[in-house]
Amino acid sequence: PSFSLIPSAKLRPIYAIQSADKNPIASTSTSTSTSKPTIPAAASTTAPLKKSPSPQKWTLDSWKSKKALQLPEYPDANELEAVLKTIEDFPPIVFAGEARILEERLADAALGNAFLLQGGDCAESFKEFNANNIRDTFRVLLQMGAVLMYGGQMPVIKVGRMAGQFAKPRSGPFEERNGVKLPSYKGDIINGDAFDEKSRIPDPQRLTRAYCQSAATLNLLRAFATGGYAAMQRVTQWDLDFAKHSEQGDRYQELAHRVDEALGFMAAAGLTLDHPIMQATEFWTSHECLLLPYEQALTRK
Repeated sequence: PSFSLIPSAKLRPIYAIQSADKNPIASTSTSTSTSKPTIPAAASTTAPLKKSPSPQKWTLDSWKSKKALQLPEYPDANELEAVLKTIEDFPPIVFAGEARILEERLADAALGNAFLLQGGDCAESFKEFNANNIRDTFRVLLQMGAVLMYGGQMPVIKVGRMAGQFAKPRSGPFEERNGVKLPSYKGDIINGDAFDEKSRIPDPQRLTRAYCQSAATLNLLRAFATGGYAAMQRVTQWDLDFAKHSEQGDRYQELAHRVDEALGFMAAAGLTLDHPIMQATEFWTSHECLLLPYEQALTRK
């Protein structure tokens, strides 16, 4: 006898599916023909797949289609556009070859073949811009890098949070003191830190000053990195204040002295310390890309 899983449906004979059949879906046809039952195409029972939308091509102003919470409201949009156009015409702060090399170094770190060391101020300021501050940050990162390289036995990618770290992320758009409410200080590239109405107005001219200070900082850092100041034997002999007054500082100094002893052994063995690789170093800079119109003006195709 024939059976059906649906009681209300008319009973239909069940046809056997041969292994030679191309499709194992049996027809419900009641034909008594001796030919094989008709096999419907499997594709006809399946809904067509929807094509995923193609990714949007990146452009310099792609950020404008997204939501950005940290952008200031400038009172004069025309002045802002004029300043941004000027910065677009300025020489780039870094060039493409440097960026490609850094990409390669970061890829090494991602694969576990290098260590990434990044450090610097929460935010740079116009008032504290001087050669001594730049030099001190550079020295700290170089000596930390030397110790990490010795202890970890792998290359260290040294990245300073400088030459562009002028914007500050804030939790709210306003700040209140003693009942007075003013726009939040968002970094020297946007407004001033003095708590008065005039200082807190976003000023587009600050972008030009930030560009010039970044270029000057990078110029000095390049000179430090390649002009002999970063020679390995000098780096290990620097006395840094932060390493003098704590237990961790004592351990740090001990390891730094071991690095110096290793360099002494190399010199005694006839391995010259005058080789270019011992006289210079790679040093990179970074900053938070918070002020997106400025970042767009800095970017070159």
